[in-house]
Amino acid sequence: MNRITIALLAALEAVIAVAIGLGIALVPLTILWATGSGLSADWTVFWRAAADVWLLGHGVDLTITLPAAFVSALALPGADAAFTVSIALLGFALLTIALGVGAGRRAGHSAHPLQAAAIVVAVFWGLAALIAVSARHPIASPAAATALLLPGLVYAASVITGLALSRRAVLGALGRRLAAAVRSWVDELNPLAVRLIAESLRSGTIAAAVILAAGALLFCLSLFTRYATVIGLYESLQAGALGGIALTLLQLALLPNAVIWSASWVVGPGFAVGAGSSVSPGATVLGPVPGLPLFGALPDGSAGPGFLVLLVPILAGFAVGMLLRQRMTEPKPSAPILVGQGLAAGVVAGVILGMLAWISAGSAGPGRLQEVGPNPWLVAAFAALEVGLPAVLGLYAGAVSVLPSRFGRSAQAKPASEPASEPASGPTA
Repeated sequence: MNRITIALLAALEAVIAVAIGLGIALVPLTILWATGSGLSADWTVFWRAAADVWLLGHGVDLTITLPAAFVSALALPGADAAFTVSIALLGFALLTIALGVGAGRRAGHSAHPLQAAAIVVAVFWGLAALIAVSARHPIASPAAATALLLPGLVYAASVITGLALSRRAVLGALGRRLAAAVRSWVDELNPLAVRLIAESLRSGTIAAAVILAAGALLFCLSLFTRYATVIGLYESLQAGALGGIALTLLQLALLPNAVIWSASWVVGPGFAVGAGSSVSPGATVLGPVPGLPLFGALPDGSAGPGFLVLLVPILAGFAVGMLLRQRMTEPKPSAPILVGQGLAAGVVAGVILGMLAWISAGSAGPGRLQEVGPNPWLVAAFAALEVGLPAVLGLYAGAVSVLPSRFGRSAQAKPASEPASEPASGPTA
């Protein structure tokens, strides 16, 4: 294909990516506008609401200033003043990342990959900026700087990742020189240090993934066991068919947040659903909670797995420690290497989970709802200790199991070589 065709296809792909993400929020609201108001209400209100939800899903903060009549009807503490909603609906961000990676891979396999990638990012970024500008309103106003930057940055990083996954040399001469410079710099470093850092990054990421998977499983079990409570909250809201669909889509966008919060519960610190509340393995202390059906899966404080869930990060750390020891080529590595690599794996897992906790938390409304989600510092510290120390023990345990197996192999190999070394006996010719 020629350059014009590639440019048009790239622009179309960016438009589709924006339309899919924004349409998830806009289509139900538009149907509600058409059926509920008979097309008489101002549709731009629903457009701005969908744009706010889409921007919020990419980490953009919203400043809400409610009218006095609405505040008196809601009777929410703290709603009489402007407040910030900053909790990201991570489902929208994950959708953008998936679409961006796909666009980057397709751009990498085209005849002009850099041109295709640049155009798809530029068109997406321009459309996101237009959405951010159109969403501004005295009642709900997105933060200007982050609204213009964050959606485009998320998509651009995803496209670059897709380009890298396409396994093609798409960066040109400058990119090849930069890659060569990085390789030469790495070659000058201590090979043992480079290998230990790479293994620590890999093992820490694996441990964090195991904890996230355990959080996802725990969340699914909680939904299953408290299914009646969730259905009861749906019925109490009386949202109707279209309102129920919109509510379900909102909760689907919050699913990644719920998985991260469950992983924080597995690690130990848990999370908050409002100032002064705590949901952790030790205890569940809740005040008034929003009537979102998803919150029906919260623990009620009754007897449950409790601190037994702390075995998940401990066992994950021990397992990655043993795997690390099996991959080592040194028969008897020094104690500082074993301790340092185990603790480094814990730090990596702590940083990953702490960053995810920070991204998933934020403000969900006025008053006590200004604090929703896990404390990222506590999650990072707990995860680093619960993974790092068992990883050190796993490295030492792996050393005990590796040495006998190596000695066993050498003992089996020795008799095979002994007959060849024995001198020949008997008369010579």
